[in-house]
Amino acid sequence: MTERPERPEDSGNAVDGMFPVDEHFEEVVEGGQTVRHKGIYILPNLFTTGNLFCGFYAIISAQAGFYAAACIAVFVAMVLDGLDGRVARMTNTQSKFGEQYDSLADMVTFGVAPAMVAYSWALKDMGKVGWVVAFIYAACAAIRLARFNAQIEETDSRYFTGLASPAAAALVVGMVWALSDFGIDGESTVLVAVLAILITGGAGILMVSNIQYHSFKKIDLRGRVHFIFLLVMVLVFAVVSTDPPRVLMLVFLAYACSGPVTALMRMGKHEQP
Repeated sequence: MTERPERPEDSGNAVDGMFPVDEHFEEVVEGGQTVRHKGIYILPNLFTTGNLFCGFYAIISAQAGFYAAACIAVFVAMVLDGLDGRVARMTNTQSKFGEQYDSLADMVTFGVAPAMVAYSWALKDMGKVGWVVAFIYAACAAIRLARFNAQIEETDSRYFTGLASPAAAALVVGMVWALSDFGIDGESTVLVAVLAILITGGAGILMVSNIQYHSFKKIDLRGRVHFIFLLVMVLVFAVVSTDPPRVLMLVFLAYACSGPVTALMRMGKHEQP
């Protein structure tokens, strides 16, 4: 029987022949030299864990028929997802572990959860068509995230190639939240089920498209801005608070449509003599 070789980090930690859970080590370049760090940063990964929890909670809530709670959880996850990266950059706590953890959490929250919410609300009574559409959305989210990770250092940070997965998730759950808040059940009419198919499938296709969307990543939250910017933020919160389901759905529907509209306008300009 071949014995497992003892590693330096294992010495003195074995208890009764059992090895503890392996510690995470990460190599980074500091001052032109490769340095090996032990452990992970807690602050940004706490936000990512909150993101993952919201996605899991949304799936459980949708299966139990609590669609409003499921949709709200996804929107809360969007806020947490936007914070983890900014917090990591502001505190200089970026890491490869954090990047991979964030991507996996996004797959659950913005890939699987919206598909399950839409499926539980309207698509499950459409037979094979329903679960195929839900799977297409989840698969497109996975492809979108994989492409983003592979091209992250090659693309212009001002734009996303394809609809970002949080925006696609907001479009899908926004539809469910807005209609279910009116008491409209996805199982009640074929028209609503068809709408769910179009929105869910369309959001998935936009994620893997080559259409460019503004990322708004150039907004510097640490710098000084004009006073009017604060006033605009107050007005935005006031408008959203008047009717969150419908306002958020319309906002993300407009954002999803902005990419194709802008692309068509550019094509029209190029075709002009």
